[in-house]
Amino acid sequence: MRPLALALLFCCFSGAALAEKVSVSVDGMVCAFCAKGIENSFKKMTGVNDVVVDLDNKLVTLTTAPDVTLSDAVITETMTAAGFATTNISRKPE
Repeated sequence: MRPLALALLFCCFSGAALAEKVSVSVDGMVCAFCAKGIENSFKKMTGVNDVVVDLDNKLVTLTTAPDVTLSDAVITETMTAAGFATTNISRKPE
């Protein structure tokens, strides 16, 4: 059996729902007050289990609940509403 077919078979029958870790690069975040505002904005969202803000690297890491996906548009909209620009979004299964 091909590796891709095996992977698809495993995903379909594993029964384990995967959470997602989303890394968001932020432009304009310069202080602890900024970081706390961003953290609070995402913690209010249903399906977000954890928010870690790295002020030094200007990076926000979101961990979602299993089977929850935050779209790039929702993440960008949340960042914009908090007063910041999103420069990059990357994802990996948790």
